[in-house]
Amino acid sequence: MIDRRMTLASLAALAAAPALAQAAAPRGFVTRDGAALKLDGRHYRFVGANVWYAAWLGMAGEAGDHARLSRELDALAGDSVTNLRLAASAELSPLRNSVRPAFRDRAACNEALLVGLDHALAEMGRRDMKAVLYLTNFWEWSGGMMTYLYWVNGGRYIDMNDPAHPWPAFADFNADFYGHREAVGLYHDYVRAVVGRTNTLTGRRYVDDPAIMAWQLANEPRAAGAPDKVRANQPAFQAWVSGTARLIKSLDPRHLVSTGSEGLMGSGESRDIVLDTHRAPDIDYVTAHIWPGNWSWLKLDDMAGTDAEARQRTRDYIDQHIAMAAELGKPLVIEEFGYPRDGDRYEPEAPSTYREGFYRDVHAAVLESARRGGPLVGSNFWAWSGEGRPRHADHRFQAGDDAWLGDPPHEPQGWYGVFDTDEALRAEVRAHAAALAATGP
Repeated sequence: MIDRRMTLASLAALAAAPALAQAAAPRGFVTRDGAALKLDGRHYRFVGANVWYAAWLGMAGEAGDHARLSRELDALAGDSVTNLRLAASAELSPLRNSVRPAFRDRAACNEALLVGLDHALAEMGRRDMKAVLYLTNFWEWSGGMMTYLYWVNGGRYIDMNDPAHPWPAFADFNADFYGHREAVGLYHDYVRAVVGRTNTLTGRRYVDDPAIMAWQLANEPRAAGAPDKVRANQPAFQAWVSGTARLIKSLDPRHLVSTGSEGLMGSGESRDIVLDTHRAPDIDYVTAHIWPGNWSWLKLDDMAGTDAEARQRTRDYIDQHIAMAAELGKPLVIEEFGYPRDGDRYEPEAPSTYREGFYRDVHAAVLESARRGGPLVGSNFWAWSGEGRPRHADHRFQAGDDAWLGDPPHEPQGWYGVFDTDEALRAEVRAHAAALAATGP
C-alpha cells in the first residue's frame, strides 16, 4: 500500500505560485527552434532509450536499488545514450498486471516513489542526460486512464485482453476519460503536483531542472480504438491535449511538452488526426512509435518470411511522419521502437539478428534527416533492461517481483528489452551515436 503520504491538495498547493515569466531558457535546457531542437545554441540530436522503471530503482531502502540504477545509467552513458524516457506516474489500480508500488492512489501521492524519481533525475543530471517524463498511461500496466475512470464511475473497469471484452473494448471504454471532468480533474491535480515539485535531494524545483527535457501528457494516448469512435471522440481528445499542454506550460514554460502519441497507428491511421493532435501551440514536437510485431507487419511465427516487408513498412511509416512534422514545422522523435528476438524468444542469449537490422533502419532515418536538416531529431529504443533478468521460467511478471526489465508487467519479460549482454545491439547504438554527433552543430 502507499505510505509516507501527502495529499494531492497539499502537493498542488506547493505548485500554486505564479507561473514563471516566459523567458529564454537558461543554459542546459533543451528548446525548440522551428523544426529543430537546440541545446545551448547547438542542434540537439540524440540517441535515447526507454527506462520506464528508473524511479522504482531510485526508491530508498530495499524497495529500490540505487547501486543498480547507477550501473545502468553508467552503461547507457557509455553507449552514448543521452536521452531517457521515464514513467513519472502510476495509479494504484485493480487492473490485472498494473505495476506496484504506484505513484498515487485516488487521494494521495506515494512520496517514497516520488523521491525515487528525484533520485533518478539527480543521477541523470550528473551524467548530462535528459529525461522525458510521462504523466499517465493509456494502457493498463501502470493503472492509467482506466484507473482514473474507475475512481469516479462507481468502480467500473475493463481489463486489457480480457476474453469477455475483446479489442477494441478496452480502448473504447478508456476513451471516456477525456470527456469526464472529474477524472481529468484528478489527473490535472497530479500534473500540478509533479510539475510543481521540488527535488528533495538537490533542492532544485523541477521547473528549474535542465535534466528534464520534456513533460509528456501520457504514454500512447489515443482518442479510442475503433476508427469510427476515434473520429467521434476526437473533439474531446483534442480538448484534453490542448488543455493539458496549456496547463503544463502555465506551470513550467521552460520545458518542452509532447503528447506521447504513437502517431498514425494510434490515430485511426488518419493523417488529419495526427496533424490536429500535434498542431496545438503548446505541443512542441511530434512523436511516433513503431511496433511491427504488435501491428502484424511482422509475423512472429515467420520472421524470416516477413522481415523485409515489416522493415519496408517501418521506413514508409517514418517517412510519413517526417512529412507531417515538416508540414507542422515541428521536430519529430521516434520515441518508441521495438522488434522481437529471432524466433520470438525471450531469453538474453537468444540472437537478435532481425532486431539489429530494424534498429539500423530507424537510425539511418534519423541520420539522413540530420544530414539534410530535416525534422527527425532523435530516437529512443524500447527498452533498456540492462542487468535485469526474468525471474520465472514462463517469462511472466508476478506480483512482488522487483527485477525490473524494459518489458512492463503485462508483457513477457525479455520480449523487447535490450540486455547488458546484447553486444551487437549496443555496438549499433554506439555507432549511430558517433555518426549523429559527426553531423555537426
